[in-house]
Amino acid sequence: MEPKQFQQNKIIKERNKMEDIKEKVVEVIKGCYDPEIPVNIYELGLIYDINVDESNNVSVNMTLTSPACPVAGTLPGEVEQKIRGLPEVNNAKVEVVWEPQWSPDLMSDVARYELGMM
Repeated sequence: MEPKQFQQNKIIKERNKMEDIKEKVVEVIKGCYDPEIPVNIYELGLIYDINVDESNNVSVNMTLTSPACPVAGTLPGEVEQKIRGLPEVNNAKVEVVWEPQWSPDLMSDVARYELGMM
């Protein structure tokens, strides 16, 4: 195999590995709920970004329904802990961001259906 082809295959395998980890992270996040709303935080649209690097470190940007959310002090840590529990993940960091501000428009169709909005 040519060195260039070998490098391309290596890059593709690495990207596939990172995508597989990202999918597992999404599944773990779907197990986290805002206790006031019976829909997981992923479907609520609280997760803005998930990144996995080559070292299997995961970074997540998320928001909350409001700055006064009663789980503001605990939910990000819960998400981080669950992600770190994945054997494929080396480390995880969850950052709460306020821009863009969350609104019901960010909810998935699944969330809308579960909340009787469809």
